Amino acid sequence: MHDPEAGRRKRRILWRVLGGIVVALFAVWLVLFVTKGRFLKSTFESFVGGQTHRKVTVGGDFQLYFAPFRIKFYAEDFRIANPEWASRPDLFVAKRIDTRIAPLSLLFGKRRMYWLDLADGSADLEWNAAHTANTWTFDGKKGGKPLEFPRIDVATVRGTTVRYVDPRMRVLADLKLEDITSTDARIGKAVGVTGKGRIRDTPFTLVAQLLSPDATANRGQNKLTGRIRAAGNVVDVAGTLPSIADIENVPLQVAARGRNMSELLGIIGVAIPNTRTYRLRGQMVKDGDVYTFTRIRGVAGKTDLAGKLTITNGERVHLDSVLTTKSLDIVDAAPFIGYNPDIVEAKGAVAAAAATGAAPQRILPEAALPVETMRAFDADLKWTIGVVRSRNLPISNIDLTLDLERGRLALSPLTFAMARGNVASDTVFDTRQRPSAVTYDIRLAPTPMGRLLKGYGLAESGTTGTIKGRIQLAGRGDSVHDSLATSQGRIAFVMPQGTLWTRNVQLAELDLGTFVQKMFEGKLEKPVEVNCGLLAFTVRNGIAAADPILIDTSKNVILGRGGFSFRTEAMDLAFRADGKKFSLFSGQSPVGLKGYFSKPSLDIISDQLMGRAGIGLGLSLVATPLAGVLAFVDVGDAKSAACGPILSGARASQQRTTKGEKRDDVGNGTTATAEDGKTGAGQKKDQRKKFLGIF
Repeated sequence: MHDPEAGRRKRRILWRVLGGIVVALFAVWLVLFVTKGRFLKSTFESFVGGQTHRKVTVGGDFQLYFAPFRIKFYAEDFRIANPEWASRPDLFVAKRIDTRIAPLSLLFGKRRMYWLDLADGSADLEWNAAHTANTWTFDGKKGGKPLEFPRIDVATVRGTTVRYVDPRMRVLADLKLEDITSTDARIGKAVGVTGKGRIRDTPFTLVAQLLSPDATANRGQNKLTGRIRAAGNVVDVAGTLPSIADIENVPLQVAARGRNMSELLGIIGVAIPNTRTYRLRGQMVKDGDVYTFTRIRGVAGKTDLAGKLTITNGERVHLDSVLTTKSLDIVDAAPFIGYNPDIVEAKGAVAAAAATGAAPQRILPEAALPVETMRAFDADLKWTIGVVRSRNLPISNIDLTLDLERGRLALSPLTFAMARGNVASDTVFDTRQRPSAVTYDIRLAPTPMGRLLKGYGLAESGTTGTIKGRIQLAGRGDSVHDSLATSQGRIAFVMPQGTLWTRNVQLAELDLGTFVQKMFEGKLEKPVEVNCGLLAFTVRNGIAAADPILIDTSKNVILGRGGFSFRTEAMDLAFRADGKKFSLFSGQSPVGLKGYFSKPSLDIISDQLMGRAGIGLGLSLVATPLAGVLAFVDVGDAKSAACGPILSGARASQQRTTKGEKRDDVGNGTTATAEDGKTGAGQKKDQRKKFLGIF
């Protein structure tokens, strides 16, 4: 049977319990309100410290209570410690924090502050060396969490600074935020950030703006723009971030400009050849340690660039790039052999070589490879170039593959079209050996000479001759000059049967008597008929000796002796044309090619020619004027060359006449200019000065 009195008793107990709870809560609220919760200071430090696994301290006044239903938190000299591995003791320090917090937001994880007054706050954001943890992630989660902010309705923030450290990227930034005042969760204007720091060993300055601070305050998207200046370069970054410090997998628009792109990449320890003034833009996406730049467009000097670049910031920095160029200005190619392109454009190659430390009147650069830097990063590059803008070199369709691995740089293969012929090369700079071991292997496929030498006076129309060749050299040195100055190997260019046309056709055959006759007869339009030809040198310790120079034409056999030096760039060559037919007024004496690579000179009035002139003058005086002509008569006894050894690029000792006899007029592979291949005492001393630089 139901007892009404018992039911009433239970209800009275329930109401008393509820009333007691309300009274207790009111008493607690009243105690907190009256005392401002100051007595909870140590409890707060202990509880929050346990939740964050950090030491939390309040050095000044402390208040924590309901006012009346919102949580009021006030603290002076507030500090949250950093983990032990951090370089500074505190993650966050504030002179004063005064805020009102929505209680229910703490229960549901959506933190909301109705009001915030923050004075002289300082945050220290730092990654550990392994990049597995950061100072602002309290649960120790590997990789760290992005930095998040609560929703703030009304805020006044003054004197805020932020320090950011990333040991892997070797980035240190000290930033200062402009003062912020917001109402109704709206800041209303862009918030500026200024700062400075270092990337590796390079100082930089930063100016940035938060263009959507209202969205940031409400934990929405963040539109940011920034400008960084470092080492003479200006980098602009713009994009929309999902949170204020989260750039992972977010496309950012990047634009860079400066005087030299090598200075830009040098900031992260990457060495590339110098460039002229550049302007580039593209899109960057960061994914962990991988930075991918796509849609790259721009110019360096007068050369256009497009493509993509991936930088991996692992144990070793690695670059992987695919580039395309429509038109490469020849001046912009100068840095690839060590020249400063600005000096090349303004003053020429000789001045550019001098700027690298080369001796006067030299053109081979002395600029040393950045050995230590090349050992610090790896790179892969594929670069295609449509055409090279040059007055004299018809080069196009360049395809370059570059591989740099732990100090070994290989340009292999490098191919391009030149005058409707093809050049393929493999070049290796191995800086792991000291000094660097360098090998050059350059192959020229059969190429029309008319187009190849059109810029140097040879007529394309009427020239059917072609040329092919190979350069194989190996040397030691950290510059182009040093590697060639110590090189060993062979240089050989072969001319199969064909014709050459030039206005001074007989000067090409070096037969002065026939040239005079042809000039007066008006028959210069007939091309030179080449049966076969070989221009070859054997290189020993940087000294190249003719081995041999032999060109067989329909009327002459052209011989060359002597050599040149990669060490001093001096030349001492003598060319002689022996006629196959009778020629009147032929000097029959060597024409010298002397001087230096940068300034060659022809020595037409040779000692032999002057001697023959003296003999002619003597005969004219003691006999008759006609007798004097005999000294300049070429009886036409030149022996035609066998083309087999010539076309195979054989050495002088293997050359033969058409009758199979060994040739005795091509020297013996030395730098002697005499017909017997022997170097006299005078010439030996002279060449030691020229070729070795010994005075």
